Amino acid sequence: QVQLVESGGGPVQAGGSLKLSCAASGFVFSGRARGWYRQAPGKERELVSCISSTGTTYGESAKARFAISEDIAEKTLYLQIYSLKTEDTAVYYCAASKARLSSCPTDHEANYWGQGTQVTVSS
Repeated sequence: QVQLVESGGGPVQAGGSLKLSCAASGFVFSGRARGWYRQAPGKERELVSCISSTGTTYGESAKARFAISEDIAEKTLYLQIYSLKTEDTAVYYCAASKARLSSCPTDHEANYWGQGTQVTVSS
């Protein structure tokens, strides 16, 4: 059974940093597209960053302050967020595709999703 479990979210003050983790079980990230998405209240889910066969991609709102990384041996995907802003408040999800993709998985292409971790940034 495949499981993706996110952790590392919580309340944080603006300007602070967080490192989110996504641990996979029954699944290996290597060779598949995998990444982070977020959904703010009242908004659609959006791409934060992903790793695919062509490299690393960041969403438009995430290019400056976000860094995706992974520990293949530990089957863990990370998202480091620097200089947090109130607009970063959202549920952050880890997702992965079964297939090897050359771009970030769409909602339809992401076969596996974690339950999400809440990040709440206060001013």
